[in-house]
Amino acid sequence: MPQISQLFFKTAIICLIIGLAMGLQMGMSGNHTVIAAHAHLNLLGWVSSAVFGGYYALNPSKAVKRLAMVHYIVYTLGLIAMLPALYFMELGNPQLEPLVGIGSLIVLVGVLIFAVVMFSKETAAIPEATRA
Repeated sequence: MPQISQLFFKTAIICLIIGLAMGLQMGMSGNHTVIAAHAHLNLLGWVSSAVFGGYYALNPSKAVKRLAMVHYIVYTLGLIAMLPALYFMELGNPQLEPLVGIGSLIVLVGVLIFAVVMFSKETAAIPEATRA
């Protein structure tokens, strides 16, 4: 499996674990204040990252391109900026809203990079290191 797929899958499972912990905390406390952060973490962190990892696993010639790693770095930085800020903003820190916006824009750039990867022409040869 390509390294980029492994990175996306590892990021996805970390997001799932955190998202499940948030959901359990909300369920046990009855306080659903951070529902938006929980939903964004599960969708953008767990689901989207897993989809990206699967795409690269199915398209190894695109997985080895430098742009795939740029995609991972940009998208993950966006998640790291946006999600904790959204969580704490929902807990009563409205001053974090600009950071949520900045993180959201970074996530958008990561998705746009993925679109470029997807629509780019596939190379015919797969490097030897990705076969197995």
